[in-house]
Amino acid sequence: MYKRTFSGIILVVLSIFAVIFRPLCLAVTTLFILVGLWEFFLMIENKQVRLFKIFGLILGGLIPVSIFFQMPITRQWQLFFIVTGLFVLFLLELTRKERQETIFSLSGTIFGVLYVSWCFSFIIRVRNLDEGAFLLGFLVLVVKSQDLGAYLTGILFGKNPLLRRVSPKKTVEGSIGGILFSIAFAFIFRSFLDINTFQVLVLGLILGFIGQLGDLFESLIKRDCSVKDSGNLVPGMGGILDVIDSLIFTAPVFYLYITMLKDISFYHLLFK
Repeated sequence: MYKRTFSGIILVVLSIFAVIFRPLCLAVTTLFILVGLWEFFLMIENKQVRLFKIFGLILGGLIPVSIFFQMPITRQWQLFFIVTGLFVLFLLELTRKERQETIFSLSGTIFGVLYVSWCFSFIIRVRNLDEGAFLLGFLVLVVKSQDLGAYLTGILFGKNPLLRRVSPKKTVEGSIGGILFSIAFAFIFRSFLDINTFQVLVLGLILGFIGQLGDLFESLIKRDCSVKDSGNLVPGMGGILDVIDSLIFTAPVFYLYITMLKDISFYHLLFK
């Protein structure tokens, strides 16, 4: 608990500065992506699958940088980069001397980049929006409060396993407590967003639920790779991927909610 508390304080301070200062947000997000992606690759290689780690790290690092600088990439250029990336991967596979699981090697590398880098890079997209600091602050506070609520409620009241096959320590009580915490914190920090009461309730519920799915998905990967934590970089918490897992899915969902749903006509009829 002492190590977890100390690590939590350091991460909170770092997150505050990253949310406030936009260039630092890019630096911290990119660092978390690179470390998290490296941890993911090592977990997969624990299954005796050799991945293209360097290629994946280069591609994974370029994604948040290109988003931060808002590079104007058309659909044609996107298709060009995708085809080029796949072509490079095929060439790298052909140059290997030893026989490897080709399908798992290629798919594992691509999936790692999409899962860790592309999804988590939506943190940068949220920060780039108007009032991005308040939006990102709201997102991080609500999602991480879900983590805290699930952890505390699970310790105090947890009895019934949620998904024993995926994560034996997670409980139904902890899951409910986490969602209630996310809703409560959404109301506490509702001043960060110009939204009404119903929207606060919906966002708190969605972020709490999706955050738990992100946590469970990473637990499923760790279970399949026969590891307890993604790494040991963060004392008391495991690896960087263990820290950001609940944000990996919530960041894209939150960004889409903010940028797309408010433009739908029925949305204006219901909430405006």
